[in-house]
Amino acid sequence: MSEIINQKELVDLSRYDFSFSLANKLGRVLWNVCYWIFFRPFNLELFKGWRRFILRSFGAKIGKNSGVYASAKIWAPWNLEMGNHSNIGPQVDCYNQGKIIIGNQTVISQKCYLCASSHDHTISNFPLILKPITIDNQVWIAAAAFIGPGVHIGEGAVIGAKSAVFKEVNSWSVVGGNPAKFIKKREIL
Repeated sequence: MSEIINQKELVDLSRYDFSFSLANKLGRVLWNVCYWIFFRPFNLELFKGWRRFILRSFGAKIGKNSGVYASAKIWAPWNLEMGNHSNIGPQVDCYNQGKIIIGNQTVISQKCYLCASSHDHTISNFPLILKPITIDNQVWIAAAAFIGPGVHIGEGAVIGAKSAVFKEVNSWSVVGGNPAKFIKKREIL
């Protein structure tokens, strides 16, 4: 029992520093205000272009005819890149303290969670670490999947509903489960 107590004393969150610049912090405040006033209320399909405009105004790189649903949460638009004809579905949580790059013709279905950061649990003050997520072209991430920090999802891959992905997914693979495992190759007829 004393070993457990001593281990607990090694963690010192009083020294935690998430190391974001003042400009980043101010950008987050401004984005949150604009999100609730100019983005979230405009939930009809006819406002898809307006939502792209708002995200681009905050530094997002969004390709032609791509869409982000009004109920999606984007932590930092300046860390989001989307290719052409891609979609971020309803209630997706794009926790992009680190960069998230989404290719062309890619669908992120409803209630997915994309997390591009973590903490180093081996250091006593638990520092934030940013690990970009890269999702290639023609990928489908099905409902309520979790995509972890630093993950690369190869072209044409399918991530099954409610899957948890912590490692690279090969191109044209179908994976599922927690943790996600290979199920079969994706073939388009």
